[in-house]
Amino acid sequence: MNEISCKLLVVGGGPGGYVCAIRAGQLGIDTVLVEEEALGGTCLTVGCIPSKALIHVAEEFHRIAQAARNPVAGVRSLGARFDLSEAMTWKDGIVSQLSSGVGALLRKAKVRVIKGRGTFRDGKTLVVATPDGEQFIRAETVVIATGSEPVELPSLPFGGPVLSSTAALSLDALPATLAVVGGGYIGLELGMAFAKLGTTVTIVEAGPRILPAWDEDLTMPVLQNLRRLGIAVMFNAKAEGYADGILSVAQAGSIEEVASERVLVTVGRRPRSRMAGIADLDLAMDGNFLHIDARCHTSMSGVFAIGDVTGEPMLAHRAMAQGEMVAEIVAGHRRHWDHRAMPAVCFTDPEVVSVGLLPDQAAARGATTTASFPFAANGKSLSDHRAEGFVRVISDAEGREILGIQAVGSGVAEFAGEFALALEMGATLQDIAATIHAHPTRGEAFHEASLRALGRALHL
Repeated sequence: MNEISCKLLVVGGGPGGYVCAIRAGQLGIDTVLVEEEALGGTCLTVGCIPSKALIHVAEEFHRIAQAARNPVAGVRSLGARFDLSEAMTWKDGIVSQLSSGVGALLRKAKVRVIKGRGTFRDGKTLVVATPDGEQFIRAETVVIATGSEPVELPSLPFGGPVLSSTAALSLDALPATLAVVGGGYIGLELGMAFAKLGTTVTIVEAGPRILPAWDEDLTMPVLQNLRRLGIAVMFNAKAEGYADGILSVAQAGSIEEVASERVLVTVGRRPRSRMAGIADLDLAMDGNFLHIDARCHTSMSGVFAIGDVTGEPMLAHRAMAQGEMVAEIVAGHRRHWDHRAMPAVCFTDPEVVSVGLLPDQAAARGATTTASFPFAANGKSLSDHRAEGFVRVISDAEGREILGIQAVGSGVAEFAGEFALALEMGATLQDIAATIHAHPTRGEAFHEASLRALGRALHL
């Protein structure tokens, strides 16, 4: 058995793990990163990036196909054809390019990368099964960044026609019909993409509405577009089982049969907190998540944990920020988790972005001021022929502190940075109102919403 030692061992090469390793390398820390699969983890290889590639392809196809049936502003197409194989090859090329880029960045930071399945012997040592045999790694400090995986339903085990989100992103043929179990962001993003490519889609949601983490005003434009795309949405419905192309769904005391060539199960993700010998370390837990403090310490000295394995929100950018922080802590810097803003984005059509508190959460703290500005009154949105949705700003009653910012509309994911910056910097409504926003842009809606909250709207 080969043995190596290092100051920092990072287990998991996803967004949190590789960022932690790169930053540690930049700071001169002798670092080893262990990853079983491709660098980049779920997000880059089978999640965020490939799903956004599929969403882009679907939108392009849908736009061209729609222009053949319903000309827009004098633009008419002669129709569209779609080749799934070519789309998947293009998507895989993007993933490969980015994963290779991560590898290059790790090499630049002088991080040693070991590919293989690791198992903890104790809080300082890991045994890695590699193609060349077992590798024994001893470290002064360990970072657990093992991520998460899709939740499997007992009544719908993954395999064959029952797909996880991972399997849905590697199909070799478009299904004619698709049932999506779960009305959260993953199910809706992929369901809408397949519908735009011509698949007949049914959403089966156990609760009374889609995207339950957000308020109904924010999610209503998404529901309306689901219906415009011909997607059937079943609420208060429970998937009971699948056989012979039929998904059995319990709803309102009866069993409905949904014809579906494939079933996509997207009911959430669970942390990989009991794999790789982690359970044997006997770390303190928060349910199924590893318990951490404001510096990402676990209950064992010298062992940190970051990313999805540590709890909600399961977001790649949260993991990245944690990874950077931990690397600096290991280097001796004074750091702790003090971020006020954590953007959340849903890449449905239209997109949804939220930073800070929602209206009911803000109201629970005291009196608030809430104002929104519709994209229907925004020149850029109208000229883009995509004027659904709005920007909403929530502040304390005096407008001294912005508590939350949300938007729903075409392309609003790109607002996440400005919204987060406003909260992180402690901006007031007056600060936003005093900031000149370029015209014509969709970003003017943020400016106008702030003006409206101050009682001096200009364009509404």
